[in-house]
Amino acid sequence: MSGGSRQARPTGEARQARPAGQARPAAGDSLPARLVAMVESLRGHGLVVGTSETVDAARAMQVLSLADRDLLREGLAASLIRRTGQRRVFDAVFDVYFPVGVGARESEGERARPDTVETLRDSLVDALARGSSDALDQVAASAVEALAQVQGGDGPGMAGSGWSARQTLEQLRPQTTIVRALAARGSSEGFVERLDRDEIRRDVDRFRTLVQTEATRRTAEVRGRERVAKYAVRPDAEQVEFLSANRQQVLELRRTVQPLARRLATRLSARRRRRNRGQVDIRRTLRRSMSYGGVPLKPAYEHRRKARPELVLLCDVSGSVAGFAGFTMLLVQALRDQFSKVRVFAFVNHTDEVTELVTSGEADPAALAERVMANANVAPWHPSSDYGRSLRSFVSRYGAALGPRTSVLILGDGRSNHLDPDLDALREITARARRTFWLNPEHESRWGLGDSVAPAYAQIVDMHECRTVDQLSGVVSRLLPV
Repeated sequence: MSGGSRQARPTGEARQARPAGQARPAAGDSLPARLVAMVESLRGHGLVVGTSETVDAARAMQVLSLADRDLLREGLAASLIRRTGQRRVFDAVFDVYFPVGVGARESEGERARPDTVETLRDSLVDALARGSSDALDQVAASAVEALAQVQGGDGPGMAGSGWSARQTLEQLRPQTTIVRALAARGSSEGFVERLDRDEIRRDVDRFRTLVQTEATRRTAEVRGRERVAKYAVRPDAEQVEFLSANRQQVLELRRTVQPLARRLATRLSARRRRRNRGQVDIRRTLRRSMSYGGVPLKPAYEHRRKARPELVLLCDVSGSVAGFAGFTMLLVQALRDQFSKVRVFAFVNHTDEVTELVTSGEADPAALAERVMANANVAPWHPSSDYGRSLRSFVSRYGAALGPRTSVLILGDGRSNHLDPDLDALREITARARRTFWLNPEHESRWGLGDSVAPAYAQIVDMHECRTVDQLSGVVSRLLPV
């Protein structure tokens, strides 16, 4: 392997990457300090890690030592994370703070010639054909060393120095090696070949992950662990902003709908039980106290049976807001047992009922938005949002859906393309319904900028910033009627 960055390998140290357990901590970079910094990074990514969990992690580290990195990873994961969905973020942060080594990794001493794209591709084909995890890891390290280094400044708009996984994968194109690896493996045609092809594809995906991990490790040595852990680690699905989520992240959001609905249903049921408990029933309490010598140890309460509320969801399904609206529609639909009736309405510049469309079909926010746009009459005149016309059409066509037992949730960013916001229509909705709330997926600092009329609507209804699943969970559990 060609030589790596001389700054990353001080004079006198072995050319082979030193395992993390044998790394010499720099001054002020003790292991307890590194663990605390890692915990701070996990908190920055939305994981709830308390002091007791941190102490447990330190004790686990003391018992397990650093000799076995995989064992250390599992020990810290068991101490610090509470849900399996947080494991991806934990692994990425762990790789930054407890890297596999320092500097370039080499296993066979000096190479006679530097690695090129073609030699690396040949090595990758050989590793895929053998199905060797160690070989894939070594090829990933060599590829990053040879192809990933980038130079830049630290000024505004400059990427800065570091190691780019994207640059490596674009040059190496691992997807083009599948056929060669399949031929090198000598698979026979038919069922065995399909199994081998699927296995090689999984190894290619694993190779991409190895390249990303290696590039992140090398970049952290240049730009600092805290900075890389903050910006290079992909956030947990519950921290992803609805308006910036890509297709893959939308799919991850889909998987959080049912678990989140179960948690919210449990909270709503507990709130309902507390509210329905009522006042102390004196007569029953005194009668019950006879069993305890006249001491009222177990007070009896009046049970008030309240009818379950009705919920109306009014959703903007235009543009990037559609992902947020689709996710929330699916979430509310999963909570339908908590209400006597749930009706869902969608709009772009005209409002139409889509309750049946939400009930049927798969739980995919993106697919739901496409289904609504294809089957509902939400944009008869033009494809742009018109909040004023939409609110007015809702009042005129579906005003009967509102009543003294109805709570209304409006989902949208309040951007009406400089058209009439029709504030009177919103006032009419709030007057007819029991309660009305507005969930806005934009940051509050952007309300009122450009064509946003959110501040005007916020003077009529309670408007809440709701950019992530985490925020949505808190807002919904706090606002939904019981």
